[in-house]
Amino acid sequence: MFGIPGKQAVTMTPAAIKQIAKLMGTKGHAGLRIGVRKGGCAGMEYTMEYVDAADTHDEVVEQDGACVMIAPMAQMFLIGTEVDYEVGLLESGFKFNNPNVSDACGCGESIRFEGMDKPEDGLKLPN
Repeated sequence: MFGIPGKQAVTMTPAAIKQIAKLMGTKGHAGLRIGVRKGGCAGMEYTMEYVDAADTHDEVVEQDGACVMIAPMAQMFLIGTEVDYEVGLLESGFKFNNPNVSDACGCGESIRFEGMDKPEDGLKLPN
């Protein structure tokens, strides 16, 4: 829907590709759907869920055996994002390197995009 012709909406690092392909194989799903929803201290947060098939309006990105689907409402927020998977001493998880984010909370779980009101002002999505 919001894609740039000839360019994938999101890219995945080798670590993310490996983890997504592993999850797809272990769980037997077609891929992971990435989205955003209202929530968190900065106003929005990322979502990920296993899916068995892409919805009609999902943006499907396949890279080296890994597949992610981008929910329609999230496509304009995720264009240009790099999905990574980091393994740390205390925790491991997916990380989104998103050039569209204008602010994030200290824990990195919650984000805000340019043109959005601050949560304390009452969250309003851009038109």
